[in-house]
Amino acid sequence: MTKEETGRGPTHDSSYKLLYSHTVMVGDLLRGFVPDTWVKELDLTTLEKCSGSYVSDDLRDRADDLIWRVHWGQDWLYVYLLLEFQSTIDRWMAVRIQTYLGLLYQDLIRTRQLSSTGRLPPVLPIVLYNGADPWNAARTLDDLIEPAPSVLHPYRPQQAYFLIDERRMAEQGKLPQRNLSAALFRLEASQTPGEVLTILHALVEWLKAPEQTGLRRAFTAWLNRVFLPKRLAGVEFESLSDLHEVHDMLSNRVESWTDQWKREGLEQGLEQGLEQGCQATRHLLTSLAHHRFGSTIATQAEPFLTAIADPVQLADLGDALLSCPDGTAWLRVLHQVQSTPTAGDEHP
Repeated sequence: MTKEETGRGPTHDSSYKLLYSHTVMVGDLLRGFVPDTWVKELDLTTLEKCSGSYVSDDLRDRADDLIWRVHWGQDWLYVYLLLEFQSTIDRWMAVRIQTYLGLLYQDLIRTRQLSSTGRLPPVLPIVLYNGADPWNAARTLDDLIEPAPSVLHPYRPQQAYFLIDERRMAEQGKLPQRNLSAALFRLEASQTPGEVLTILHALVEWLKAPEQTGLRRAFTAWLNRVFLPKRLAGVEFESLSDLHEVHDMLSNRVESWTDQWKREGLEQGLEQGLEQGCQATRHLLTSLAHHRFGSTIATQAEPFLTAIADPVQLADLGDALLSCPDGTAWLRVLHQVQSTPTAGDEHP
């Protein structure tokens, strides 16, 4: 199955990978989002992206993952960063994490990248998720395995991972200040052009030093290829080469951009309201059918009702439910209505 089939956007993945190929982004992610006090013991000045001999061929082929290492005391601690942009949540994420860490450990053994005492280094696996739905997959592998006799407990794998659910953290206001990763998450969750301009202004200030040129361009690439095409459909942005140019362009067209967002938000709200109304009507019809004709008829009617998205057709079915002499007659009407195309489906 391809990334396009799973809802995974290669442009989004590659843009995020470019951003998190910068030391300061990873440092801010650890400093701002991993709550344990031991993070303060890390020497973030030693952050080093693993490549070449440190990572096996199997891991190098994983385009969505990044591996960093940082000094913790005298030895290295590894950070396995998995970028997750699937439209559907992966129930088996804990299994994937265990597999990837096993591959990493095998390569560290092969290349003799061990601790000062000859043991494997600790690894912090982080899943960075920005999907629309709240993450609900098991956080440990143990939760995915059926219960077993107590004698087997020592053999149950306990692999866990640390989840950063970007959108939920942004929506709940749980983001640190003056933090590059937090700024990225705020942009993802922004609701108005004013919010976007405020965040971009801060980023321009934070990244104005010459040594931050690469990260400024990484943010610009993400804005050009991912963020702005979703917010301003049909507008070409490839000519923008730096972050301040993006900020200036949006400042000059903030009024028209605001109007477009309002229109799109209104259209989306109307669509959502219509579907919510249809869902309520379907639920009411199922309940009425149960009371009038019994549970068998109500159960048979449910799949037909689910397929109907026209509120007028649903209202007609409500009238028929009250006038039909029995459940069989109403099911016949339901089947006829469900088979009738709506006005929007008709073709000349």
